[in-house]
Amino acid sequence: MPNSQISIYTQKEQGEQWLRRYRGCLPVFACVLGFTETGLIPGISAAGRTPEDRKYTACADAEFLYYGPEHKAQYPLPPLAAGASPVLISRAVFESLKIPVHLFNAGLPQPPAVPVIDLGSAPAKCLSGGAAMEITTVHHLFEQGLLWGERLAANIQQEYLIVGECVVGGTTTALAILTGLGIDAAGKVNSSHPVCNHAQKWALVQAGLEKMRESRVQGRQGVQGEINFQSQIQNPKSKIQNSVDPLQLVAAVGDPMQAVVAGMAIAASRSCGVMLAGGTQMLAVYALMSAIAQAYALSWQPEAVVVGTTRWVAEDPTGATVDLALNLGKNSLTPSGGTPPLLATHLSFADSRYPQLRAYEQGFVKEGMGAGAACIAAHLSQDWQQHQLLTAIEAQLERLSTASH
Repeated sequence: MPNSQISIYTQKEQGEQWLRRYRGCLPVFACVLGFTETGLIPGISAAGRTPEDRKYTACADAEFLYYGPEHKAQYPLPPLAAGASPVLISRAVFESLKIPVHLFNAGLPQPPAVPVIDLGSAPAKCLSGGAAMEITTVHHLFEQGLLWGERLAANIQQEYLIVGECVVGGTTTALAILTGLGIDAAGKVNSSHPVCNHAQKWALVQAGLEKMRESRVQGRQGVQGEINFQSQIQNPKSKIQNSVDPLQLVAAVGDPMQAVVAGMAIAASRSCGVMLAGGTQMLAVYALMSAIAQAYALSWQPEAVVVGTTRWVAEDPTGATVDLALNLGKNSLTPSGGTPPLLATHLSFADSRYPQLRAYEQGFVKEGMGAGAACIAAHLSQDWQQHQLLTAIEAQLERLSTASH
């Protein structure tokens, strides 16, 4: 039976089957780093105290994940209003279990100081302009995702692939993608704040989608809008003729990570298990995978894919993650995927001796860099319990504070 350390909130039977299938297996971890200028808006995110700090969050997290606390970082972990970076959680597990890590740069403002696979892209503009990326960039990123998903899966025999992300401001681009796909997501997404800034996110999303609609109308009239929406879905096999091309939607209001992870997970699902590591952002990616697979008649295995997160996300009182996951199954654009199994680790910091970790119990930070999925992997492969996780994570924090003094 599934481990008492993991909760399954949706698709219980499918989730239990998935957990049984991969019990005792060690995963491979791929983390896609991206950037959207949406993350620079004051107050949008708590992943870095100031907009300037947030430019370097992904680089800092990648460096810590790769090298650990003793390494003299070119990009040190940014100060947060409260809490500690979730990368401490991921690093504690991956270091202890020797899980292979592959880092991908899907478009950062500066190159990270770690070995990364550079996907040859640039940061996205703020989604409120309705022209976040060029469509050619999005196609390139999606194709790179398909390619790397296939490559990574080729080396995974009976195991599974965890795909994580680091995109500051990414829950806002996630809300934009979900809404653009017709999924009821307003007021349901999470954030790194203790109380989610729903109104701020929604205003940006509405502005971006409105601009996208305007340029779509212009495109139809033959006027070159910033995005040419004449390339509506003309795939003869598609069941959703004349609706928004999901890759065009990413170009309008998304971020670079989304196209890469969607491609990677679609390709990997054909031959191994996939855990999308995160909450709101990965539910948006899952919806995108389903819409893309349908629009472009691509084969994938929805039953191979689960979403894995922390209970701070799954049970966030200021979001509605479970409702959001269920809403994915109610949409005509995403029928092939429906609702994915949503899993979460029971990890608790209530008894931690560090206030930075106890802050998670007050709603700060919650998730990132595959933290929840890393804990699920530790339960699955080594049957780690709460005390083992807490000890390993606190040891990372202790080493970090010793190293920085």
